[in-house]
Amino acid sequence: MTFSPPGPPPGKSLPAPVDVVLPCLDEAAALPWVLARIPAGWRAIVVDNGSTDGSADLARELGATVVHEPRRGFGAACHTGLLAAEADIVCFCDCDASLDPALLTPFVRAVRDGDSDLVLGRRRPQGRGTWPPHARLGNIALARMLRNRTGLRLHDLGPLRAARRTALLDLDLTDRRSGYPLQMVVRAADAGWRVEERDVPYRPRTGRSKVTGTWRGTWHAVRDMRSVLHQPPLTARTEGSAR
Repeated sequence: MTFSPPGPPPGKSLPAPVDVVLPCLDEAAALPWVLARIPAGWRAIVVDNGSTDGSADLARELGATVVHEPRRGFGAACHTGLLAAEADIVCFCDCDASLDPALLTPFVRAVRDGDSDLVLGRRRPQGRGTWPPHARLGNIALARMLRNRTGLRLHDLGPLRAARRTALLDLDLTDRRSGYPLQMVVRAADAGWRVEERDVPYRPRTGRSKVTGTWRGTWHAVRDMRSVLHQPPLTARTEGSAR
């Protein structure tokens, strides 16, 4: 006699093994390529951050789960996606076709197998003009400050990443602007996570960047991230409030 484990209750499906959070602001031109590259069986969560080009409707037509975050900000969109996720492992990826979400497969394997707690993609530009000089210089400066703050020898703070959902929620991330990706790494380091960096090809994006496409956008991003670096460790804040 063989035993089969019970399936999900009628009318309710099991959650996908991996959820991919895709913050989205007017990315209709890139969405078909991005969503077509989501690994089979994974769920794409497109977080519409106020698009006016029909991105939300298109993403839904292409099979993605769509949630809306009216507060503008990269961190706001990412965190709303994290809260909407149900899978054990959650990934993040830009929605502009500069990064291939299929590259997340080995990231997820490393987290699932217990080799790493947080896997980050180190962007390697493919072709001239892929990564504007001002954006690259800002990233280098932030990576250096991150090493001084945490001891992590990382080279990039790119958006391609994977970790366990409950662990990410336990980090109690509060930044809702450009500092969100950095705050995730800083708090992970403070919590003793094993953080790994892997090279990934970085393609020319589809459309114009809303953050690093201009000097002004890069300056705002660096300002947001520098404020994160000056925050005391979460454990120190908790201990201080308890006294």
